Order: sequence, then C-alpha cells, then structure tokens
Amino acid sequence: MIRNGVKKEPGCSWIEFNDEVHKFVSGDFSHPQSEQLHRFLETLSERQKQKGYAPDTACVFHNVNEEEKETLLCGHSERLAIAFGLLNLPPGVPIRVAKNLRVCNDCHSATKFISKVVEREIIVRDVRRFHYFKDGKCSCGDYW
Repeated sequence: MIRNGVKKEPGCSWIEFNDEVHKFVSGDFSHPQSEQLHRFLETLSERQKQKGYAPDTACVFHNVNEEEKETLLCGHSERLAIAFGLLNLPPGVPIRVAKNLRVCNDCHSATKFISKVVEREIIVRDVRRFHYFKDGKCSCGDYW
C-alpha cells in the first residue's frame, strides 16, 4: 500500500459548538481542552465501570498491557467528541457527533453506558448509520 501511495485515513470525529466545528483524532492532544477531556473521560470510565461496563480491549491492536489498552480506548475520537459535548453543551441538549469511520465495538458499548450514566441523548453518525443512544440503549439494537 505504501509503495503505491495509498494511505489509511485516520479515524476522526467532529462536533459543532457555537457555530464552530471541533475535530478530534484518536489519541490527539492538539485541542485546547485536551487535558480536561482526557481527565473527564478517566472519571467517566470509572462511573461506567460501576454500572457494569467492561472495556473490550480486543479493539486495541497495540502490543501494550491491558491498562494501557483501556487508556488508548478512552482516547478514541468519538469519545473525545462526546466528552467535549458533555463539558460544553448545556445540560439536556443532545450530543451530536459525526465520524468518518465505523464505530468500534468498545466505543459503541461505552457510549451506551455514557448515555445512561450522564442521562443524555447521544447521536453518533458513523460511516454506515445513525446511532441514537439513550438510557443505555442504541437504536441499532446492537446490529451495525
């Protein structure tokens, strides 16, 4: 692929806030609120685990230990965009995120738990469909 000039498109997600689009790439720290977003996601992850969430680290292909894999999962672009929405949008306003690739299994599961823990509607548009998360459930019925 590299010899032929083909490059893999990085996964990215974006959310609109105050007429401005905020774009996130997995593991990205370039956003002005990056540190705050990552801290928030760590706290949110603990709250999710208390409700029964178990990270699916099979989605991470890096040769690292399980704890590092969980940290990498928290840095996926859709989670960064969701965290941005939770921290910046007024309470009760649905969070709308778009993504250029398909949502991974773990992020789908995590977003269901996030919607339940924070009691917010979260809409994620991936390359295949809209996922409407509410009260720990997704409109796709876990078939995507």
